[in-house]
Amino acid sequence: MLRTRVITALILVAVLGALLFGAPGPAWIVFAALIAALGGWEWTGLIHARGPTRLVFCSLMAVLVLVMAPSGQVVETHWPSLTLFALGSAFWLLVVPIWLTRRWPVPRGWAGLAVGAILLVPPALALIVLRQQFGAGWLLAIMASVWMADVAAYFAGKRFGRVKLAPSISPGKSREGAYGAIAGVAIYALVVALATGAMAPTPLNIVLLAGASVIHTVVSIWGDLFESLAKRQAGVKDSGKLLPGHGGLLDRIDSLTSTLPIVALAGLWLAGA
Repeated sequence: MLRTRVITALILVAVLGALLFGAPGPAWIVFAALIAALGGWEWTGLIHARGPTRLVFCSLMAVLVLVMAPSGQVVETHWPSLTLFALGSAFWLLVVPIWLTRRWPVPRGWAGLAVGAILLVPPALALIVLRQQFGAGWLLAIMASVWMADVAAYFAGKRFGRVKLAPSISPGKSREGAYGAIAGVAIYALVVALATGAMAPTPLNIVLLAGASVIHTVVSIWGDLFESLAKRQAGVKDSGKLLPGHGGLLDRIDSLTSTLPIVALAGLWLAGA
């Protein structure tokens, strides 16, 4: 299992790196649409949709991304993407914390499909906008911050974990692991910002960056927990079997679905969009 997991991870890194730095804009848009479609297929499985509903929904996710993808030259006036980033941000920052606290059941039917659209379309569009507006390197750095949170949480939880973070949702996660993730991402963000010259090392900037890192990491944890809640309620261990040794696509992008729309909205706002 470990060998399969490592091989799959290496293939994923190679494919993502090749597309991220080598694919032309239209090809990257198609890739983002494919991610939304595959995620839609797995989400409909979690909410027990059957028959043609699954195919129609995942096709709709891809079409929405393709139709709404900004050209790169008109992002600042492309209100559909900005609206969806705002909607996704509101969902993750305002709705999901209450949802997780109260353990609401993930809805089925049309309501469940609507939740799936909020989960999938904004982050797919964010992949496009962030690459076009800020470059492949910065998009990779943003995604790497989420992976850093996972790695730091794993090692901190394994070494210091005592108190369960959300035992009824994901028994393996601990509060100590969450603190480790927050510290790891804060250090990572500071190193990247200083190494690239993106931030002057003033006390105010460091405090602001630390605060943004905390929010970013907490939201990434919410994304992980929300998908764990959906899987637990669906009675499955993984969202799918697309990635050998890793489970489904949603198992690998759950934290990105929550963080990317917020990063895109904040980035465009700071850039004057």
